[in-house]
Amino acid sequence: MNEKQKTISASRCVMTEIVLPNDTNGFGNMMGGRLMYLMDKCAAISAQRHANRVCVTASVDTVEFRTPIREGEILTIEGCVTRVFRSSMEVQLVVTAENALENTRRVCNKAFFTFVAIDDCGRSTPAPQIYPETPAEQVLYNSAAKRREARLYLSGRLRLEDSTYLLSDLLSAIASFGVEDAPS
Repeated sequence: MNEKQKTISASRCVMTEIVLPNDTNGFGNMMGGRLMYLMDKCAAISAQRHANRVCVTASVDTVEFRTPIREGEILTIEGCVTRVFRSSMEVQLVVTAENALENTRRVCNKAFFTFVAIDDCGRSTPAPQIYPETPAEQVLYNSAAKRREARLYLSGRLRLEDSTYLLSDLLSAIASFGVEDAPS
């Protein structure tokens, strides 16, 4: 690690809230918009801790609400920067819900947000690179490049033929089909 790098753990943010009646819908479940608001705040804190400057939301990957978060449950959102590309940073978010009365916890949501570091004039500016410390962090770091390509492709800013990972993964998937697997 050099002086221009930071660890993933240095950007870690853990937010905890209790789900109150004004956070829920008519079924007693936390509203999705309220959860996304809290996730965006947690991701912003992680990005700003990493970059040491103001950071803005650039994109949000697919957000899947796996299980409802009920009124009275304790919500924990954990975020960290997984990779930096220049000024853009991928932030991983993991949302858990805890039922303290039943002593249970479950993962309700996972998502990746992209933030951009901003200078004093409102322009994007480079952020320090990431130094993964553990094998799990290395996996997150390496897979972030694939996720970034997918985001760029879906936004129309990358052509498939210009991709590094998408095209090779597609060709590998096609090559893995045997003759008996090919559509007729």
